[in-house]
Order: sequence, then structure tokens, then C-alpha cells
Amino acid sequence: MRRITAGAFARFLRHAVPDAPQLPGAEKWRAVAGALTGIFVTGLLSQYWLGVSSAGSAYLIAPMGASAVLLFAVPASPLAQPWSIMGGNVLSALVGICAVKIFGDPVLSAAFGVAGAIGLMAACRCLHPPGGAVALTATLGGPDIFGAGFTFALFPVAANSALLLLTALAFNNATRHSYPHAAPAPHGKPAGQEPLAFTHEDIEAVLGDYGDFLDVSPEDVETLIRDVEARVHARAAASQKPAARPALKRAS
Repeated sequence: MRRITAGAFARFLRHAVPDAPQLPGAEKWRAVAGALTGIFVTGLLSQYWLGVSSAGSAYLIAPMGASAVLLFAVPASPLAQPWSIMGGNVLSALVGICAVKIFGDPVLSAAFGVAGAIGLMAACRCLHPPGGAVALTATLGGPDIFGAGFTFALFPVAANSALLLLTALAFNNATRHSYPHAAPAPHGKPAGQEPLAFTHEDIEAVLGDYGDFLDVSPEDVETLIRDVEARVHARAAASQKPAARPALKRAS
């Protein structure tokens, strides 16, 4: 029994850590620079527009930090696209405000606010993980946020989200990352081979049957499959090339 428990724990540890670095090479520094720029611009302009100088006032809310991770570290994620950040954050704020007005109790408001935010985001196709934090902020944010009522969804939530999004649009495209993300075309076609006979609908069906939500679009999956196929065929073609024969010297 002890061996089984140890083995299960070892398997858990193997799966708990990703096999490959999540941000290889210079990408980590690009994400750092993007988040620095995004939060600085968002905070500075929000503070200026709202006319707020007090560090305790809600001109910049904490969930924007989570949104910045998605927008600058994984801008290709379906969870980081423009409708996801704007719709997800604003709708979640509205759900959180409604939960406070309906339940009053902070624990009940927090639970129903976050759960309702997830349900509404999923229904509106704007799932954005920081939206859960926005709903929680609306239910537990304190006197400043409670006093703002539904205005909280506009200022600072919508204002913060729009400023962070505009910064991401400029920064990501300036650093050669297509945003809003569009799946690139495959780099090449397998030489002398027809593409595999699968369709976009096949990929969507497999992703739907997978059981776990994969944070990748069907278009990106198709591009990866095509590029892997082309690479395999190119390697096979190179291995089948006959070795060059040495030139024969003429007899003098």
C-alpha cells in the first residue's frame, strides 16, 4: 500500500510541473516589459481621468494584474482576446454588484458573484479568468466600491480594461505578436504528399471530446499539425536521398 501511495504521489509531481518552459528565451522579458508598460499606462491615465490621488482609492483594481499576465505573456490565448477582457471583466463586475445587492452577506455574495460571473462569461463566449477576481472585488471591495454601485463596472473596471487592452494592441503588434490573435498559415506543404484528410470540424470535435479545456484555438491546432506533418515528410525525404557517388578519374 505504501508503494502505491508513493507512486501516485510521484506521478502527481511529474504532472504538476510543465515539461517545457512556459515562456522560453526572450519571451519572458517581452512579457515583463509589456506588463510594466500596460499597468503603468493604465494606472497613470486612470488616476488622471478619475482625478484621484489617494493610494486607497479604486482607480486601478487588482484583477488588472491578472489580465496583464494573459495579455502580455500569452496573447494568443482565447482567454486573452479583446472581447474576453472587455466582456469578461465588465460582465463579471455587474454580476458581483448584483450579488451584493441581492445577498448582502459577504460570503454568499462572493460565492454567488464568482460562480455567476463564470456562468455568464461562458454563455457570452468571453471567458477571462481575471473576471472571477473582478466579481470578488465587487463583493469584498470595501466602502469605495460599494458606494459606487453599478458605476464600478464603468469606472474603474471598463476604463482599466480598455486602457490595458489598447496598450496590449500597440505593444504586442510592435513586438511582432499578432493581436488580436489570428492563427498563422502553415509554414510549408509536405513535399510530394497530400495533406492528411482531416477537417477543421474534426479538430473542433476532438477538442470537445477531450474532457479538459485546452487553452488553444482549433486554428492553432491545425497549423501545428500541418507544420509537424511537413517536418516529418521533409526529414523522411532527406533520409531517402542517395549518397553522391565520387567522380571517376579518367585514365591518362
